[in-house]
Amino acid sequence: MEKLVEQGNMEHGNVAGGSMDSGTMEKLLDKYAKLVVCTGVNLQKGQLLVVNAPIECADFARRIAGAAFTAGARDVKVNWSDEQFARIRLEEAAAEVFDEFPDWRRDMFMDFKAKGAAVVSIHASDPMIFQHVEPDKMLRSQRAAGKALLEYRQAMMNNELRWCVVSIPTESWAKKVFAGEEGEQAVARLWQAIFRAVRIDAEQEDADPVEAWQQHVDFLQRACRFMNEQQFAALHYTNGLGTDLTVKLPKGHIWAGGAEIAGDGVRFVANMPTEEIYTLPDRNGVDGVVYASKPLNYNGNLIEGMRLEFAAGKVVRAEAARGQEILDKLLAVDEGASYLGEVALVQYDSPISNSGILFYNTLFDENAACHLAFGKAYPTCLQGGEKMDSVELLQHGVNDSLVHEDFMVGTADLAIEGIRADGSRVQVFKDGNFAIA
Repeated sequence: MEKLVEQGNMEHGNVAGGSMDSGTMEKLLDKYAKLVVCTGVNLQKGQLLVVNAPIECADFARRIAGAAFTAGARDVKVNWSDEQFARIRLEEAAAEVFDEFPDWRRDMFMDFKAKGAAVVSIHASDPMIFQHVEPDKMLRSQRAAGKALLEYRQAMMNNELRWCVVSIPTESWAKKVFAGEEGEQAVARLWQAIFRAVRIDAEQEDADPVEAWQQHVDFLQRACRFMNEQQFAALHYTNGLGTDLTVKLPKGHIWAGGAEIAGDGVRFVANMPTEEIYTLPDRNGVDGVVYASKPLNYNGNLIEGMRLEFAAGKVVRAEAARGQEILDKLLAVDEGASYLGEVALVQYDSPISNSGILFYNTLFDENAACHLAFGKAYPTCLQGGEKMDSVELLQHGVNDSLVHEDFMVGTADLAIEGIRADGSRVQVFKDGNFAIA
């Protein structure tokens, strides 16, 4: 499950429709903005909306703001970021600078929390923007932000605030996805792919994406009910890549997906698109080998051909065909970074997977295949977890970390068996898809 808390490293492209006529594109963009506000964060009248937006996403950020005020927002605040500037700073500033996180930025986020804001984050970074940047500076910056925003981050992970992560095309991103295409054509193709992924029907202007999302959420929640009723003690993963992994699940674990319920009792959709149901693993109960099925884009650097070996929950051997140093830095962020914090089930036969597109963007790629996540677990995936402190959570096998990074493990031949407490087994996934009725 994609989580964005503090966004300061992104560069994004302008709104463009390519061959689509401008009138149709305007309607689709406004429909998208309304979907994000009314279904994504489910903004309530009188509520503050915060939009984390790159400077080159200004047009769409303004559309979201307009939709929010139409929905009755008390106010809208835009927290701008600039990935190109972030690259310059990482290249030129002294390393010790990245051990600091400004008090004013921490105070800003804590003020958003205190006011019960709804938070929309626009995520579409250049997959290669931080290639060759010194990994140590990025690691130090991540640690400083993580420590400074710990309380705010916990509020997000516990769903005290309603939040939604979405994306729009950028030229640099689109040209990476559609290599060989001219910028405008690549952006147009990426727009079309995004509209399909978020269930906005470009062919039928009168089609209501809100209704489409309701049906989709209902399906995901039926899958959650089945998994919650079973309360498997563990899941066993196998596929042709060589994955042979057993993931223990803690007692009282909760499967969620499609929609969340915030602390105020209001339902929201945290990721658009989303195809997953997810829970947390037992921190110390992961054993075996797993192969990543897609590249991982971590802070603008690609990690490809990843093979991980686990023993008693911890990564004891990590190999990558490309990006080994980046993978090593990720696992070294803190103790919890080398343990798992999420288990997510995604049908291989899904709109994003069927598109055949590698997005180089976790928000999309994680929804093309089953995935796992390094780092912090969602306390809301354990009965009573949102009321436990860090010590109690650890005692219940809930991992903690400054990071939460999804990586894909699903394939067309993935099989997953649910193992009950008595040792009996149930086929949960077969040939990459749910085997349950």
